[in-house]
Amino acid sequence: MSKGNAIVLFILGIFIIFLPQIITDNYILTIGIFIGINALVAMGLTILMGYAGQISLGQAGFYGLGAYVSAILSLKFGLPVPLSVFIAIFIASLIAVILAIPSLRLKGHYLAVATLGFGEIIHIILNEWGPGGPSGFGDIPPFSIFGYTLSSTGEYFYLIWIFVILAMTFSLNLIHSLTGKALRAIHDSELASVSLGINITKLKIKVFVLSSIYASLAGALYAHYVTFLSPSGFSLFYSILILMMVVIGGITNIWGAIAGAIIITILPEILRGFKEIDILIYGLILTLCILFMRKGIVPLFIEIWEKVIKK
Repeated sequence: MSKGNAIVLFILGIFIIFLPQIITDNYILTIGIFIGINALVAMGLTILMGYAGQISLGQAGFYGLGAYVSAILSLKFGLPVPLSVFIAIFIASLIAVILAIPSLRLKGHYLAVATLGFGEIIHIILNEWGPGGPSGFGDIPPFSIFGYTLSSTGEYFYLIWIFVILAMTFSLNLIHSLTGKALRAIHDSELASVSLGINITKLKIKVFVLSSIYASLAGALYAHYVTFLSPSGFSLFYSILILMMVVIGGITNIWGAIAGAIIITILPEILRGFKEIDILIYGLILTLCILFMRKGIVPLFIEIWEKVIKK
C-alpha cells in the first residue's frame, strides 16, 4: 500500500469513528450504512473489472446468496450469526468457482451475458423457492457477537464500516502486490501475460471468487441489519446499480468504489423532493457524469490534484 493510500485510509477511519458521535440522526446514519454495504459490493467489482478486465453483471446473485443463506441458517437452523455469515460466504465462493471455470473462458460481452444469466437464475430461485416466495420473509436475527446483540443504528454503522475498512486495506495491499501487477497485465493483454508465465485462468478464477466474497459478505450484513428479505432487492437492477457506482466512481481506482457508492446511494435521497421528475433528473445527472467524466470521479480528481501540485 502506498503512503498516500495509507493516509487517506487513516483519515477515513477517523471520520468513521467520529461521525456517529457528531451526527445522531438515524436517517443519516442509515444512509451511511447502505453506502458501506454498496461500497463492499462495488469494491469487488472494481477489482474484477478495473484491474482484471473481466465484465460481470451477476453481483446481485452473490449479494442475494449471501443474504438468503445467512438469514436462513440463523433463522431456521439457529446458528450463531457470525457462523451463518461465514458459511454464506463460503457457499457463495464455492458457487463462484463452479461458475468461473466455464464462464471465464469467455470474453467481453459473452462473459457479461453469462454472469447476467447467473444473476437472473439466482433471482428466479429466490423468487420461486425462497422462504416467503415473492413476498419475502422477516424475523431474521440481528447481528450478534460474543453474546452481544447490536441494537442501535450507530452500532451497525460501526460494524459495516469496520468491514469496509478491512476490505479496503486488503484490496489496496492486493493491487499494489505482484498479484495486482499480474491482474493489470491480464487487463492489458492476456497473450502477453501468458508469455510472461502468468497463469491467467487461475488468477481470473481467484479474483472472481474474491468479488463474490465481497458481495456475499455485504448481502449477509444487509440481511441481519434490515431483518427482512424479499427477492426484489436482488434483481438485475441491483447489478446495474453497482456497475454504475464503479463506472462513475472510477473503474481504474479502488477508491472509486466508495466514491461511486456515496453518489449513487445519496442521489435518490436528495432527489425525493422533486417527486414525479426525480427519475428524469437522476438519469440526466448519471448521463452527464458518464459523458463528461469518462475516467470517473476519483481518477479525475487525482488528475486535477496532480496538475495543481505541479504548478
